[in-house]
Amino acid sequence: MPRDDIKWTPSSGTSTDEPRQVRRILKLFKPYRGRLTVVGLLVGASSLVTVATPFLLKETLDVAIPEGRTGLLSLLALGMILSAVLTSIFGVLQTLISTTVGQRVMHDLRTAVYGRLQRMSLAFFTRTRTGEVQSRIANDIGGMQATVTSTATSLVSNLTSVVATIIAMIALDWRLTVVSLLLLPVFVWISRRVGNERKKITTQRQKQMAVMAATVTESLSVSGILLGRTMGRSDSLTRSFSDESEQLVDLEVRSNMAGRWRMAVISIVMAAMPAVIYWTAGLALATGGTQISIGTIVAFVSLQQGLFRPAVSLLSTGVQIQTSLALFQRIFEYLDLPIDITEPERPVHLDRIKGEVRFEDVEFRYDDKSRPVLDRIDVAVPAGGSLAVVGPTGAGKSTLGHLVPRLYDVTGGRVTLDGVDVRDLDFDTLARAVGVVSQETYLFHATIAENLRFAKPDATDEEIRQAAKAAQIHDHIASLPDGYDTVVGERGHRFSGGEKQRLAIARTILRDPPVLILDEATSALDTRTEHAVQEAIDALSANRTTLTIAHRLSTIRGADQIVVLDAGRVAEQGTHEELLEGGGRYAALVHQDARLEPTK
Repeated sequence: MPRDDIKWTPSSGTSTDEPRQVRRILKLFKPYRGRLTVVGLLVGASSLVTVATPFLLKETLDVAIPEGRTGLLSLLALGMILSAVLTSIFGVLQTLISTTVGQRVMHDLRTAVYGRLQRMSLAFFTRTRTGEVQSRIANDIGGMQATVTSTATSLVSNLTSVVATIIAMIALDWRLTVVSLLLLPVFVWISRRVGNERKKITTQRQKQMAVMAATVTESLSVSGILLGRTMGRSDSLTRSFSDESEQLVDLEVRSNMAGRWRMAVISIVMAAMPAVIYWTAGLALATGGTQISIGTIVAFVSLQQGLFRPAVSLLSTGVQIQTSLALFQRIFEYLDLPIDITEPERPVHLDRIKGEVRFEDVEFRYDDKSRPVLDRIDVAVPAGGSLAVVGPTGAGKSTLGHLVPRLYDVTGGRVTLDGVDVRDLDFDTLARAVGVVSQETYLFHATIAENLRFAKPDATDEEIRQAAKAAQIHDHIASLPDGYDTVVGERGHRFSGGEKQRLAIARTILRDPPVLILDEATSALDTRTEHAVQEAIDALSANRTTLTIAHRLSTIRGADQIVVLDAGRVAEQGTHEELLEGGGRYAALVHQDARLEPTK
């Protein structure tokens, strides 16, 4: 489950305000401030130990060696060795703690995004490519790994090292320090420009990676391969993927080369600074200035070289942070998505559910600009009763079924369960109350038993067998070499359509919901298989409130009442016999269905 303390308020637009973004990023680390404090102390101690080494070197060159003080020389040498040992130990501890904190932040981000997406309405997923969602979680969050695991420590460590080194350099000789730092503002400006350039390219790169991920997900799924092969489009898909990959190559090269020459100039200048220091010290000595000892010059150059590494690293870290802002922006876009379907502040919990369902003046439209998909629907289904919904394609049948488990929310009127608006119920009550068996059966790439236990994780083996028997699929499962441990394959493609439907029915029987939605559960099956599945459905529907969305009218003649939808409105309502006698739309549909039935 997502951490409760990771909460972001929805923004009015994308997260383009950098200061606000930085504050949000820093908030991610707030739960780990104790560990980060330890890292800060280690960084400070490491910086002090590192800066002390040049001073030990100065004393060695100016005092211990010239004066032949072997005891002092030994102590100074031991101090330098001890400094190296402590620096290494502190470095290992820093890496351990900072990496742990970084990985925890990555975990929190992944979980928060996944949890957010789990709460989105069905409408979000119908308009978003699956590969895009996967890319946000895998590529975007994965791309932030270096930033969140090492950047914070690197920033503090390098900043502390730079400040401590500059102070030490001033203590040694302020004039040489001024010479060393003259170009630092220019370097900061250059790195800032490079960071902005890489940020723009990174945004483009991540979008292209999302496009590729979507292509792979769609075209390399079982359904995608079947479609590509049977349509003779395999070569075309390969070429299309190659073109997309080519674009990614260009963006990757541009991202890695952005500002490389400018950063190379910085490296050259900083590497040349020791020569400038030697030249400056020699010039001062030749012109009669204040004499600078050899030990001071060597110690200063050592400090300057010590300054070079963290300064360049600090500039690079700044570039990396700016680049990562593009990744954080894409993640924050998902975390800021408005959640359409939420629990009320004080949700109603029902311990016992009878199963009475009512549609009261229901209206539904996908957005404010579109026409109503459902309009003024008034239908009541008593507990244990059955309702069949029929009508032409696009009449709104499936949408009506989706309103009961709140896959969508009504935009007008209300849907009630046992007299309570389903929007007022807690999610647990709604999940226990309503089961759905749809035309498109989804099975996980797992064993049969694991797929069935998805409905009831604590189900016993006997309960699973009884559910399978009720769904008339037990005998087939028992005939398999691995029985209930048989892996169903990607989306259950190792099984026929009828077998998958019966597995889905067994899963719903195990769930034992008092309200059942059958969304064209047999429409894709042949007549013989349909009869077998229908028997399983009849067993499932017994003593439950059942709403059947029918394609084949022969399956719903025994329904307590039948509603005919046309363009989102109730055109007719009654029993099979009443509607048939009326000679209206339903009678026409029955006669058409009879003509389409295969002869025996």
